[in-house]
Amino acid sequence: MTPVTPRFYVPGTPSPAVVSYALVKPRPATSYWDYIQVEELLALQGGLDRDESRLENDEVLFITVHQVFELWLKLIYRELRASRDLFQRPFVEEQQLSGAVHSLERIATIFRVSTSHWEVMETLNTREYLGFRDKLMGASGFQSAQLRQIELMLGLQESERIALGAEGSYLEALKSADGRPSPAHARVTQALADRPTLKEAIEQWLQRTPIDGVGPGDPGAEAALERFAENFLAAHGRAVDRSAARALEIAGSGADRARLAQRYEGEKQAVRAFLHPPESEGGARVKRIRCAMILIETYRELPLLAWPRALLDRLVEVEQLFVVFRQRHARMVERIIGRRTGTGGSAGVEYLDTTALKYRVFRDLWAIRTLQIPRELAPALSNPEYYGFKSARA
Repeated sequence: MTPVTPRFYVPGTPSPAVVSYALVKPRPATSYWDYIQVEELLALQGGLDRDESRLENDEVLFITVHQVFELWLKLIYRELRASRDLFQRPFVEEQQLSGAVHSLERIATIFRVSTSHWEVMETLNTREYLGFRDKLMGASGFQSAQLRQIELMLGLQESERIALGAEGSYLEALKSADGRPSPAHARVTQALADRPTLKEAIEQWLQRTPIDGVGPGDPGAEAALERFAENFLAAHGRAVDRSAARALEIAGSGADRARLAQRYEGEKQAVRAFLHPPESEGGARVKRIRCAMILIETYRELPLLAWPRALLDRLVEVEQLFVVFRQRHARMVERIIGRRTGTGGSAGVEYLDTTALKYRVFRDLWAIRTLQIPRELAPALSNPEYYGFKSARA
């Protein structure tokens, strides 16, 4: 048979491989167990002795549930990297955003399902778990490299990490017992170098967002940004004043009224400070990113802002469900073993609760919820037609 040159070959580029259909052999029929590798998978629940027959059902359950968690984490990490890779491009087509939203929806679904798996763990009674818990001394769920990879890919800052126990750093806890680098240590070390993070890539994309139709490189960009920020702050102030007036109407004593008035005034001042960050907190760059978030959330009905708004909402949902996952983990541990010291030397439940409380990545997206105003109070844009559908884009 005559060899066939692949289509879409561009002259002048390196010669493409020549495909000979005569050499293509049909793939033999396969089976479910071969494709899924069922036998290999079912042989992985033997524990330290690699012999499942020597284990009680409770220990096999413990091993199996955590293996399932690791498989779910693998899928989450893949989806996060795919989304990051999209947003680190210099230009992201509007229609491509639907794929990123779909990835984040899948991650959110996996977190929901994974969180429900803690219920399976709670079928362990305290006494039965204590029967094999000492086998785990030195080990900890903290050593899940994939969980650390997910945190890093999302964009958790190293300065925000909470100490696990006596180890010098969380990377030290990922080394083997004899101090040698482990596969877990290698995974996380590689993840540390894999930049940008999803947060950084999203912020770079937001920074390029035209504010009221004016991009960051267009003439008058700074003036347009300042005008947008001041118009929004004025509208936000009116919204706060309206809420304050109603609250003061129903307030009781004079002390209550004074306290409420001060609180509402503080809210307006905090929002103004949020939209005018000092240089030490990112200055003009962060201001533009935050204004882009406000633009997308406030004018979400405009066609070209619909998918960006869905994206920002899914990011918040993913982080919320990650927090819920951590909280559910803590309650499961407390229910089964109380507040014992963790097998890896951590403070146990206290450590888990602290990570659920403090580990946040998309803080500005959460803060934007505080800034939202009723639709009828939103200031009119100067150039709303920019965000409408067009037959052709420059």
